[in-house]
Amino acid sequence: MDREQGLAEIERTRIIAIVRGVAEANIRGVAEALLAGGITVMEVTLNTPGALAMIGTLQREYGDRLFIGAGTVLDEEDAKQAIAAGASFIVTPNTDEAAIRLAAGRGVPVYPGAMTPTEIVKAWKAGASAVKIFPSTGLGLPYIKELQGPLSHIPMVAVGGVSETNIADFLQAGCCAVGIGGSLINLREIAAGNYAFITDKAKKLIAGAAVVAAGAR
Repeated sequence: MDREQGLAEIERTRIIAIVRGVAEANIRGVAEALLAGGITVMEVTLNTPGALAMIGTLQREYGDRLFIGAGTVLDEEDAKQAIAAGASFIVTPNTDEAAIRLAAGRGVPVYPGAMTPTEIVKAWKAGASAVKIFPSTGLGLPYIKELQGPLSHIPMVAVGGVSETNIADFLQAGCCAVGIGGSLINLREIAAGNYAFITDKAKKLIAGAAVVAAGAR
């Protein structure tokens, strides 16, 4: 998917699958399972062994059906490597302005992590496509709702603690999308070859997001 198609998929599904710690031998199975469940946006975190090679493989084999990015991008050098490997978007856990500017300057959507209002505004001014509120597990829904008062003009993505049981709550709180890792990409189930677990979870997450979309009509 090109940039416009990928951004449209995030807007449609409002879900980014976070792939962390998955073995290279299992990455195709994960991609197929996500597609079967309706999730079309996935990031491979750079602290996953073989992440750059996996991003390249996914782009070659699934790039027409998946919007594939790199996560846990800590700095400008990480961003350069991820983009060179084929990442179509960048996600960071921190507010590194150099990495944000690099990605934005190359036309690559970037979702930097931030916690405080100061970090959120700094990330936005540096060129963020949307700002990842992290860790949303500890900050909670009330915090995200409070941010919407002065910062509603900045698109926010909640990451941490999002599941099929509360995805609607995060979206209704004002998030434009959510990032979901361990509750969807379950390493134990993947190791057992149970990719149907991912597909089932993906379908439930899509259904949860669709409820919010229907209510907005």
